[in-house]
Amino acid sequence: MVSKRHLLFATCLAAAFLCFAACASAQVVPAAYQDMPRLWAGAEYSNFSASFPYQSNQRIWGIGAFADLTLKGHFGIAGDARFLHFGGFEASTENSYLAGPRYVFRSFGRFRPYVQGLIGVGNINYPFKIGSANYFAVAPSGGVSYRLNSKFALRAGYEYQFWINSPGYANEPDHQLMPNGAQIGLAYSIFR
Repeated sequence: MVSKRHLLFATCLAAAFLCFAACASAQVVPAAYQDMPRLWAGAEYSNFSASFPYQSNQRIWGIGAFADLTLKGHFGIAGDARFLHFGGFEASTENSYLAGPRYVFRSFGRFRPYVQGLIGVGNINYPFKIGSANYFAVAPSGGVSYRLNSKFALRAGYEYQFWINSPGYANEPDHQLMPNGAQIGLAYSIFR
């Protein structure tokens, strides 16, 4: 016959074994990885070919801010605000506020190319303080990011903006404002 002491010892041993088994984890290589959303935000310097005056070689430059959210795999959403306030013809300035889809290609070492199609608003303050106007803007762009570490990346790209229904001028051929140029910036990973 089993004594109470033996029964108590067996019960404690079984409980300890179950606790140990529950705490132990198997060391198995995962079969797949799930992409997690990743948000990058940063600041940039931009140097553009100004759209005004028409057919000039005028350059305009300034700063901007951007954010990129990679949702799943290679697809995501991008947004940027750009303020080109320096070098414009007779104090003209150009700003843009854009957002849209983004596709990031596979990595090549630390390099990761991307393309994006942005839409939004383009704003111009005309020279001699004659006025300002807002236009619907469409902006295809592309570039590459270079990962410095898990939190920081350099980013460089080129963007071509089409300001739809932008004006023509009296006694001049109609032309659409199309600012375009390069930008370089530093991105910080907010979360992953």
